[in-house]
Amino acid sequence: MAPQHSTGAGAEAELPEYAGHYRLESCLGSGGMGVVHLARSTSGMKLAVKVVHAEFARDPEFRGRFRQEVAAARRVSGAFTASVVDADPEAERPWMATLFIPGPTLSDHVKRNGPMAPAQLRQLMAGLAEALRDIHRVGVVHRDLKPSNVLLAEDGPKVIDFGISRPKDSELRTETGKLIGTPPFMAPEQFRRPREVGPAADIFALGSVLVHAATGRGPFDSDSPYVVAYQVVHDEPDLAGVPENLAPLVRRCLAKEPEDRPTPDELMRELRSVAASYDTQAFIPEQRSGDTPTPVPKPPAAEPERQPEERPEERPEKRLKGRLRRRVVLAAGAVVLVAGGALASLPLLGEEGAGKDAGDGRKATDVRTTQAAFRAWQAKPLSGKEGMPQCSYGADRLLCALPGVVFALEPSDGTLLWRHSVATTLPSGPPVVSGGLVQPYTDGGRQLAALDPASGAEVWQREVPGQSMTRYVGGMLLITGADGTVTGVDSASGDTKWSRQMPGRGGAPFTSFAGDPLAYRTRTADDGASTLVTAVDPGTGDVRWEARLSGSLKPVGAQDGSVFFLAADAGNGDTDAVVRYTPESGASSRVELPVARLDAHAGVRGNIVYVLAASGTLDAVDLGAGKHLWSLETSVSRSSAPVADGDHVYVTAADGRLLAVDAREGKLLGQTPPRLGTNSDQVVAAVPTPVIAGTRVYATAPDGTVFAVSAGNPSAW
Repeated sequence: MAPQHSTGAGAEAELPEYAGHYRLESCLGSGGMGVVHLARSTSGMKLAVKVVHAEFARDPEFRGRFRQEVAAARRVSGAFTASVVDADPEAERPWMATLFIPGPTLSDHVKRNGPMAPAQLRQLMAGLAEALRDIHRVGVVHRDLKPSNVLLAEDGPKVIDFGISRPKDSELRTETGKLIGTPPFMAPEQFRRPREVGPAADIFALGSVLVHAATGRGPFDSDSPYVVAYQVVHDEPDLAGVPENLAPLVRRCLAKEPEDRPTPDELMRELRSVAASYDTQAFIPEQRSGDTPTPVPKPPAAEPERQPEERPEERPEKRLKGRLRRRVVLAAGAVVLVAGGALASLPLLGEEGAGKDAGDGRKATDVRTTQAAFRAWQAKPLSGKEGMPQCSYGADRLLCALPGVVFALEPSDGTLLWRHSVATTLPSGPPVVSGGLVQPYTDGGRQLAALDPASGAEVWQREVPGQSMTRYVGGMLLITGADGTVTGVDSASGDTKWSRQMPGRGGAPFTSFAGDPLAYRTRTADDGASTLVTAVDPGTGDVRWEARLSGSLKPVGAQDGSVFFLAADAGNGDTDAVVRYTPESGASSRVELPVARLDAHAGVRGNIVYVLAASGTLDAVDLGAGKHLWSLETSVSRSSAPVADGDHVYVTAADGRLLAVDAREGKLLGQTPPRLGTNSDQVVAAVPTPVIAGTRVYATAPDGTVFAVSAGNPSAW
């Protein structure tokens, strides 16, 4: 069959005849990002091939996202998805080929046949729960589960279309970028914190998909995507028409808070108890007649999918009128709410257990007693200041920084001890105590200031070259210029002790770790095959040791004479292993992760490295025993680096929650409530790591709160 002309957005004059070695026979569908074709391999195997529109092929950012989509689809087994056969994200027109799966999409099935029967619904829910378990197990979050992305194959539903960012799929915008997804099937956190989406968002989408399959509409329904967004965040779902024995489970899937939703495993357990009320005949969807195949993967439409005219039943008149009246009031305001960033400004701090500022906001409020010797507290030290303070512990103070200011708190109750203005617009890290003085990090500005920890008074100032990078190690400050010159400064006096040109290209930054006397610099080879690690004595600038190690490595900790690294996959940069190197013996060890993790952070305790991916997957790896210990889906994405005290692993979420995980078994033990500020739609660039000091854990939140809890009993937080 001759190539077809595209009829979708971004259509080209003539579609290509081939993608790689695969001849494109016919056009299955077209959307905002590309065209999906029926194709055949040389042996005659049927394939579905997605070819990206030329306009997006010229966009380097989109190419990167398409590479991520291909990588995500490849990680997931073919049992519940369309298996990837081949792909070339670097081609002039990037493409991906998957097995062709005959059968309609859930969207087409409901359009053609109306709502599903109860037995079919239960089997659909079980199949999607199995699919999400398989997807989440390999560290992937789908983020756009909807009826048009579910294929009804003979052996059960298949989930397609993994994680690609589609510039034309939504008109909703925030100051931090696009909202990824289709509004009727998005979770509340996708509107409130669009870049912080974990596995629980897919469970919410599953609930919405089930309502659509049962009724022909969604649980939140409006002709306006803006009104739908408001309903998803604020309103209760409309489950009229959902079978009674499935409705409670669907309602749990649609819980507003991610932690209140069931996991895929919990869904499958619940569904086994429901199964007895249904007949056991298999659900086999109708096959399409003729030669018209079903697209897979199917590109999303440019507008949110809607079929309002096909509802099997209308809501009760009184309820419908009430909702319509409210929509009239909200419709105009909803657009302003979304665009102005107030949509997610929810009353997340309830009256019970919430602290109140005393006058100027300086005094802390006790929240609850967790130990006899320590009362948990929370404080807003700086009245009118929002944003997540970056804190550390030193000189018997909790030392924190926000743009333009450094301040010290009394660790026992959060009382503000002093504050000092600094010439920074964005702190590059928490203040530290070096040379007996408080040393604020800067954002590359020209002025450094060292402060008295008791009073906050300035002890010395120093001008530095613009765009310099600084690192405090022990009693020294290392200043790295853009030309690669490194200057060693005594932190106590501000006096220069040494200056030299370091080998290598440009001004690579130094890394250091608490309790370790050395500063580390890494330079990765252009092909990513090796990394040169240099350990420098900060007092003299002398190189203590240097080693070239295999792989692309990032240092994440140093303990007991060893340095620990995250190793990145050379192809996509995801973390796929943890490495330990002991310079005294020259020995190195490597432990592979079960699945490569995207944008991973790490914390080290003893020989154990805790790796937290951007998706929320937390792994524990024991380099001493040479094995992977456990994995946990935290449902918290884009969070802080993990930190451990031996018994627990702590993580701060971007919404201000502090989570505690059992360090031995990998189970979530407790978490504090979220503390969002007025700019709740904006994403924090870097979430501060929690601070452990003795039996206390200190953390911060976007509303400017600093708080302390007992490490001994996270379940009581």
